Amino acid sequence: MTYVKDLGEVGRGDVAEAGGKAVGLGGLIHAGLPVPPGFVLTTAAYAEFVARNNLAEAVQELAALPPEASPQDYEHASALIRTLFSKGAMPASIEAELETGYKSLGNGNTAVSVRSSATAEDLASASFAGQQESYLNIRGLDALATAVINCWASLWTARAMAYRAREGVRPDQVRLAVVIQLMVEAQAAGVMFTANPANGRRDQTVISAAWGLGEAVVSGAVTTDDLVVDAATGKVLSRQTADKEVMTVTTKNGTAEEKVAEARRRAPVLDDRAASELAAYGKRIADHAGAPQDIEWARADGRFFLLQSRPITALPQPAADVPEKWTVPYPNGLYFRASIVEQMPDPLSPLFADLIDGSVSRSISALMNDVLGRRSLREGDVRFPTVNGYAYYYYRTWPMLRMTARTVPAMGALFRGKAHMGVAGWREYSHPRYERLVKDWSVKPPAELPGAQLLAGVQTLLDAGTVYYTAVQSIIPMADMSELSFRGFYKTIRREGDPPAQDFLLGFDSEPIRAEKSLYDLAGWARSDPSLSAALLERPTAVLAECQRTGSPPDGVDGVLWQEWRFTFQEHLALYGHAVYNLDFASPVPADDPSAQLETVKFYLRGQGTDPHERQRLLTERREELTREMAGRLGPRRRALFLRLLKWAQETAPVREDALADVGLAWPLLRRMLRELGRRLVSSGVIASPDDVFWLRFQELKSAVEFGLTEAGAGVSLAGASRPVRAAAVEERQMLWRGQAKADAPQMLPERAWMEKAFGSMMPAGPQHQPGNVIKGAGASSGRVTAPARVLRGPEDFGRMQPGEVLVARMTTPAWTPLFAMASAVVTDVGGPLSHSSIVAREYGIPAVLGTGVATQRLTGGQRVSVDGDAGTVTIIGGSRHMTLGA
Repeated sequence: MTYVKDLGEVGRGDVAEAGGKAVGLGGLIHAGLPVPPGFVLTTAAYAEFVARNNLAEAVQELAALPPEASPQDYEHASALIRTLFSKGAMPASIEAELETGYKSLGNGNTAVSVRSSATAEDLASASFAGQQESYLNIRGLDALATAVINCWASLWTARAMAYRAREGVRPDQVRLAVVIQLMVEAQAAGVMFTANPANGRRDQTVISAAWGLGEAVVSGAVTTDDLVVDAATGKVLSRQTADKEVMTVTTKNGTAEEKVAEARRRAPVLDDRAASELAAYGKRIADHAGAPQDIEWARADGRFFLLQSRPITALPQPAADVPEKWTVPYPNGLYFRASIVEQMPDPLSPLFADLIDGSVSRSISALMNDVLGRRSLREGDVRFPTVNGYAYYYYRTWPMLRMTARTVPAMGALFRGKAHMGVAGWREYSHPRYERLVKDWSVKPPAELPGAQLLAGVQTLLDAGTVYYTAVQSIIPMADMSELSFRGFYKTIRREGDPPAQDFLLGFDSEPIRAEKSLYDLAGWARSDPSLSAALLERPTAVLAECQRTGSPPDGVDGVLWQEWRFTFQEHLALYGHAVYNLDFASPVPADDPSAQLETVKFYLRGQGTDPHERQRLLTERREELTREMAGRLGPRRRALFLRLLKWAQETAPVREDALADVGLAWPLLRRMLRELGRRLVSSGVIASPDDVFWLRFQELKSAVEFGLTEAGAGVSLAGASRPVRAAAVEERQMLWRGQAKADAPQMLPERAWMEKAFGSMMPAGPQHQPGNVIKGAGASSGRVTAPARVLRGPEDFGRMQPGEVLVARMTTPAWTPLFAMASAVVTDVGGPLSHSSIVAREYGIPAVLGTGVATQRLTGGQRVSVDGDAGTVTIIGGSRHMTLGA
């Protein structure tokens, strides 16, 4: 049998024989890149060594540890396995071929490097980087044979075994090849990423460099020079030159660390020309591999050598720089992120931004002119622009002051139901009208409509949703005022030991609570059939969501049973699947992706959480008992006022939740219509994916409609180009959006002290500058909890939520309600004591601190925090996952 293979002979299909590292090096050689000569001792040699020394059974038994095993268990198993290897003898047939390969590199005493090349290593899905050992500056056949055996044994280091267990790789699935290369006596070395790992930019190459061999860089023993290079031009975009105290150098029998000479410590390792040359190699490698690469390099006598190349794993999508300046588009006005903006926590997609600006402006102007008289607002007095992608209300200064002076008569008009506002207006006009319009458009299959009619429908439905939200905005202050009025009166009659005012307002039905009960009932229905219950619990949520979409049953589930489940679940989505996580229609709703709802069903199937029907019954009984007791001890006049204010608060708050939950009633249909336009634009060669339609500007989409590019099965086609004509623009806008999404959008613009003083208390989020370990917000639901935080940006993160964690989000809408059943507390950037988050948190009996302004920026997943819903504080403690609950 042949155990040795020249690196130049290794191809892409040789992973099982040569391991990931050797395959990567073989690819570099085939591309004509500078790789030190060498060969690979194949996995067959490893298998032969294990077999000849009777190690297989013992190794498999010792290595069969579960992912949750302790570090000490892994260390113990590793020590025993490596002892077994050290006592093994190299078979003569392997040693003979090893000697031949070694002599091909020099005179029999040539310095070489000996590196692992595992079959589960340097892969696109998981790099397994640094899990096995490398041995440098090895001289002589005896030393080489020992280094090879040590390299084989390093397949079973504690860190390697633990890493593979976490990745689901069994001990019997891995073998190790060994790469032996001519040693490069490097004066400088480092690593290079052909995409920027910090922002995902594929057009930027990042280089880390240090003096000496690369081991000091890989091990983290030295602070490196860091450079960012434009991949296309080779221009150095930025550089940070470090103080490099130590470097790795060769010695007579290996390597050692030594201090860097004072004159070189702060000197750049690579000048701009050298960095450009190295980045050019990186571009060639990435182009050859077809994916961004993580490369180890060395430089000797002015020449670069490439020592390793593997795919970069877990690379983020490309993002532009985070904006720092907040330049407003219109002068002489004030900008606020409040009201409807609270439903838009992220930067807006371009198409939504274009459409919503005019829609909101028209809606507000119409309302105010109805309430305060014609021409109260003129064109341009109110706008809804974006600043760095974030939506703001813009008011011209003098019209705003004029409206502020007329707030009291405006509120009176709204309370009287003028302009179809208030609870009665919502119930009798706004909600039925919105429902009717959505129903009228729902009977028109999007696939059968012409492009112009689809676009008109999108505009009509979006305008209807905006008008509806304006009506909802008239309910919110009424609900707030009713609760504040009751709380204010209750303070005057409350005695020591009496319950908090919130206890009188709990236990009522609302659409978010009904949606939660529906999911609980679905879990109960599924629990009645063991095969269905097992499938829902054991299959990944993404697989279940796809089976729900297609109708194909998961493995092991009867087809008829699955159709019954699917129909029942679809009924839930028909009732509640329009709840929006984010008003931007680029964000999917549950009707599109029910993963979050399926996760909640799993949660209840596992027997976690509480029965929402029983919780509501107990809250209702307590509320009614408290009401009887309080009314019984009050005199006639105070009792009458108490009951009147209580009834007002109890009737209005649930209506607010119902009204908010239906804001997105048109959104599932809106998204279907837009994605139908997107599918047609894909066929016409305009965009690459149907969802890219959300990243077009409105004028681009309008022009495509007018040009006939959105007609089903007809019209002009631009297909045949090397790539869709708007693909680059879409990618650029998505990259810009990701950078903007990392920004902290100011609540008010321009950022002036007088603005904060005048309007700060009215804003839904607190100040964004909160140093120290205590974050302050508004205490919205009482209680204290210490638990790990879980920061969620949106529904794409919902699957990461674990029961008992503190839910941390920019804001929550009714669509987030299922997560409250899992959460031990809730913390938000935006919101207050009377917001949706507070109402639901009180229903669940969990603490809530809202309107912190900074929680999602300051907190990280798994970090222990103490949430005090009475004091309105969140205290950062640490990273342990142990949880304690307090009263």
